[in-house]
Amino acid sequence: MAGPRDRRPRPVPLDTPRVPFVDLAPAHRVVKQRILDRIGELIDLGHFTNGAPVVEFERGFADYCGRRHCVGLSSGLDALRLGLIASGLDGGAGVILPAATFAATFEAVIQAGGVPVVVDVGDLDYGIDASQVDAAASRATHVVPVHLYGQMADMTGLVAVAGSRGLEILEDACQAHGAERDGLRAGTTSRAAAFSFYPAKNLGAMGDAGAVATDDEPLAGLVRALRTHGETRKYHHEHVGYTARLDTIQAVVLVEKLAFLDEWNAQRREAARYYTEALAGLDELRLPTVPEGSRPVWHLYVVRIQDPEAFRAFLAERGIATARHYPEPPHLAPAYRELGFGPGDFPVAEALARECVSLPIFPGITESQLDWTCASISDFFHLDSRRLAGLRGA
Repeated sequence: MAGPRDRRPRPVPLDTPRVPFVDLAPAHRVVKQRILDRIGELIDLGHFTNGAPVVEFERGFADYCGRRHCVGLSSGLDALRLGLIASGLDGGAGVILPAATFAATFEAVIQAGGVPVVVDVGDLDYGIDASQVDAAASRATHVVPVHLYGQMADMTGLVAVAGSRGLEILEDACQAHGAERDGLRAGTTSRAAAFSFYPAKNLGAMGDAGAVATDDEPLAGLVRALRTHGETRKYHHEHVGYTARLDTIQAVVLVEKLAFLDEWNAQRREAARYYTEALAGLDELRLPTVPEGSRPVWHLYVVRIQDPEAFRAFLAERGIATARHYPEPPHLAPAYRELGFGPGDFPVAEALARECVSLPIFPGITESQLDWTCASISDFFHLDSRRLAGLRGA
């Protein structure tokens, strides 16, 4: 296997496809006119806050998740934060969360008045390690598993630990709309779950949006109050609340796109299968691992490599965009310095952060784009055939 100094990439043909990291246009083409028509109707009605489409989406997404209630919110962060508050998090209480996550998970705990109790993740699925949750349970009242990259954490093991240790679970399902594991769907194995509908998510709005899904009617009612200044009825404020409503225009978008979510997830699965089969055998590239019984929705397809920036630069020269999710683990970010963590505290999460690269994946990605991406990755690792012949002759 050749190192970077020996690499001689093949010339780039002029007709190679450009490969964006995310292209929302193919998915939007199938819903654009319907969304425009409905927004026109909304403009005529003038119901821009708490309009009927909000309730329509909440009912539809609750049914999709298999839960009794869904409360639409203005972001995934609000879903996490208000979900924690509504589930009874007391100020200063510990919340167990994984070291491998986006910063919003940490933000939500702190903004809800909790103290992050950070544990490492498993090396196969990058989900929270149930054995470490058990070890940290005496310091916490809640646990927030993160279904990272669209693959569910081991909720079967976690539910068992949480039940025996008296921990409330709030799922961070912000990247896992429709994911399944062991016959369970993301967002259904806890008291409540938080979802994000950021535009690039599997189910994305055309702006920020989020939701809490739950079977707990009092919890749902409290989240509804908290999202609108703590009101339980107009101008009657029982709680100190927030402005965290789901915008009606975003609800219109989500209603229309929800009908295509399973189809779009299937396209992501097909793209992930293509990558996994085409890139097998490249020993220096670590591909995602899918545990038995897991059915990810591939919000991201994250590979690992020793020199991620050289890898990304090479692909960029070929017109292939990539990203890194997330090169700085939150426990090492300046914003969370006061938590007292340092390098080496969570080795699995830190190794993932050093080595991660996200490959292009989105509904509508073409076979030619996938083929060009995989061929270019292969070029990154392999010597030009003429170079190999010269080495053998020497």
